[in-house]
Amino acid sequence: MPRRERNQFVKRGEIIEILIEDYAFGGKGIGRIRNEHGEFVVFVPNTIPGQTVKTQIKKSSKKYAEGKLLDVLKRSDDEIDMPYQDIPGAPYINLPIEKQHAYKQTSTLELFKRIGKVENIEDKFDEFITSPNTFHYRNKMEYGFSAIGYDRTNKTDVDEFTLGFKRRGLWWCGDNLEKDSGLFDAEVENHLKIIRHYCEQTGLEPWHAPKKEGFYRYLVIRKSYKTNKLLFNLVTTSHDLSQFNLNAFADYLVELFGTRVAGFLHTINDEIGDRTIATTGSITLIYGEDKIVEELLGLNFEISMKSFFQTNPKSAEKLYSKVIDYALENKEAVDNSVVLDLFCGTGTIGQILASRASNTKIVGVDIVASAIEDAKENAKRNNIEGLEFYAADVGKFLTEHPQYKNKIRTIILDPARAGIAPKTLKKIINLNAERLVYVSCNPATQARDTEQLLKANYQIKKMSLVDQFPHTSHIETVVLFEKN
Repeated sequence: MPRRERNQFVKRGEIIEILIEDYAFGGKGIGRIRNEHGEFVVFVPNTIPGQTVKTQIKKSSKKYAEGKLLDVLKRSDDEIDMPYQDIPGAPYINLPIEKQHAYKQTSTLELFKRIGKVENIEDKFDEFITSPNTFHYRNKMEYGFSAIGYDRTNKTDVDEFTLGFKRRGLWWCGDNLEKDSGLFDAEVENHLKIIRHYCEQTGLEPWHAPKKEGFYRYLVIRKSYKTNKLLFNLVTTSHDLSQFNLNAFADYLVELFGTRVAGFLHTINDEIGDRTIATTGSITLIYGEDKIVEELLGLNFEISMKSFFQTNPKSAEKLYSKVIDYALENKEAVDNSVVLDLFCGTGTIGQILASRASNTKIVGVDIVASAIEDAKENAKRNNIEGLEFYAADVGKFLTEHPQYKNKIRTIILDPARAGIAPKTLKKIINLNAERLVYVSCNPATQARDTEQLLKANYQIKKMSLVDQFPHTSHIETVVLFEKN
């Protein structure tokens, strides 16, 4: 290695090979460069200890660098062979699930010590809840079309009609899915190459990312585990739409999947942004129904293409059961009081809680109006009373509804990945609830919020981890806070 100024071990843009020695929260593997200047850390996402990888440095400081994974040159001794095609959405599928759990638990608890300033977090740890399905657990998948594919043998991009996933680190490049990835429905994924061939035979072009032109953009599929039905959404541009027979494509899907096809929708997206649903586009039902029904803990939920719904419903049942257990742990604190369900989405948690705590009033709040409408419809369908839903900004709602002052003893929090805005967190703290059940899909922001809650005289009573997404770095946390 050429001599550099002290702590300038690597430069931005440089491509290096490095051994991954350790694992940090969020799926970042830790590599180390050692030379006459000392030791320098390089973080590489989606890698595991024991791998030798090729990485491109995206950020370099005096203390550490961050790289982008380009290729795994040597596998870890921990890795095992799997019968599935590797995809970017499952970087750890070759790592035994027990090892995945161990890495997730250790790195998450360390996060709460370091960011949340929580002492003796191990003493508060309740349990690690595993996903009932390790494979084929997802109920939604988005497959992208691309005019630029990837030659796995020569490791280079090629001009070809592709349908699958973006190649990791190559935004312009697709990678054909040739068989089951192990994450979604096996029958669907084993037929994807046949669907690709059908689309290619029409002579219409797939999306060309650098040129921002083409016809085919995405094929989005939702699945119900309750009914085993499939809901398809083909996303295209309006260009050359007159040359594509939507009804014939619907018939083809029925030919492939029979009565499993619940419905087929077509979305027009002429925007250049990389999203399946366009803000200015249209969505049209071509065949069948525009919704499927899923069941969680005995309750039914209608899911449309736009609905937010837990991606792993079987694991979500375990997650929600833990949330309800924490919320009802002290039943006396819940009876004849108000439970505030903030960031409630389609109201799943509130409905499950209402079905188990008849003497309690549950108030659900979310800023997304369409989600609140879905919540109201689902509650009506499930004949659940004792629920009120408001489409409002969480921070403003708390001051606009003074009738709940001093009546809220339990608050359930399930914010987005960004966590809770500092001003909103202050308003939540000022409600002076005895107990908070905080659900998070991003423990890093939850640990940040935990530090503020500890300063406000809340203490962690219990904490559980729920593995919603096997073979990824993601982990959900459920933390019970009680007023000291």
